[in-house]
Amino acid sequence: MTVLLHARRMDLLYDHLARARASGAVFARTVATPPWGLRLGGSIQLAVHAVVRGRGWLWFDDTSQSPMELSPGDVTLVRGGPDHYIGHEPGADCLEPEEFRARHDPDDPDASRATVFLCGAYRFSGDIGSALLDALPQVLPLSAAVGDPLRDVIDLLSRELASPEPGHPTVLDRLLDILLVLAIRTSFRQSSTAPRWYRASTDPRLSAALQAMHEDAGHPWAVPELAELSGLSRAAFARTFRNALGQTPMHYLTDWRMALARDHLRDGELSLAEIADAIGYGSPYAFAAAFRRHHGTPPGAWRQQESAHTSSPVADDPIHLR
Repeated sequence: MTVLLHARRMDLLYDHLARARASGAVFARTVATPPWGLRLGGSIQLAVHAVVRGRGWLWFDDTSQSPMELSPGDVTLVRGGPDHYIGHEPGADCLEPEEFRARHDPDDPDASRATVFLCGAYRFSGDIGSALLDALPQVLPLSAAVGDPLRDVIDLLSRELASPEPGHPTVLDRLLDILLVLAIRTSFRQSSTAPRWYRASTDPRLSAALQAMHEDAGHPWAVPELAELSGLSRAAFARTFRNALGQTPMHYLTDWRMALARDHLRDGELSLAEIADAIGYGSPYAFAAAFRRHHGTPPGAWRQQESAHTSSPVADDPIHLR
């Protein structure tokens, strides 16, 4: 248990995902015999596609991006923005999800030419979720070799979706969580443009200080205390931190506190005094002054503006195939 708790303390990816409240909105298993094609709207924040059997293709309207072949064991993440399409061949006629669902029976008996594929959609909340999505490329193909945990999760998802049993929603939720973490972790590990906080979190000179700031943003942190946590002198810690993250420790802490503040303001569950206390300001007046310096508007007015922007109804998720 001690080892698990220690690992949790060192994990900034977990912290970002938890605060972003990433959730698998919908996940479906589809069996389609050629010709077939599906259009998926750009309003989906993060789509996940995996072929279990057969072959498929993924493409965009933008002809500068070549179509991508989807093979068994591969996982492809597509970030929201432009519409994208998947089909039996590039440029295939694509149906809207409702029409596609009506035409292709997910319980169709095994056909030699059928493609079995999984489609999922994730939702993220707030600025922390948006920043996490922005760190991903528009489309991210991941190949899962035999023995790769990604392939194991895909196989489990396919079996669970094909033959649901008692506890089905809980099993899917857990598998979706695992799939998302494995995919993002693989992306950040392989990418030269991974977020600086992710790369810094693996540096033993910085990980303890970073996690301390994330775990307790309300603590009155100062550079000497953070340097002590890192086992470095104040000057060495400040220099190492700036080189790794491109800003001073106190600027990083302020940015993190403001990100938390914006998400609290959107939620509307805490008063200004409660937000001030949660993120390390001694009074709502001190918090309001810091927020205004950072954003150019007081927190109360910012909350009202955000409430007006998000008051319009949200359409049903277009990826719901089943």
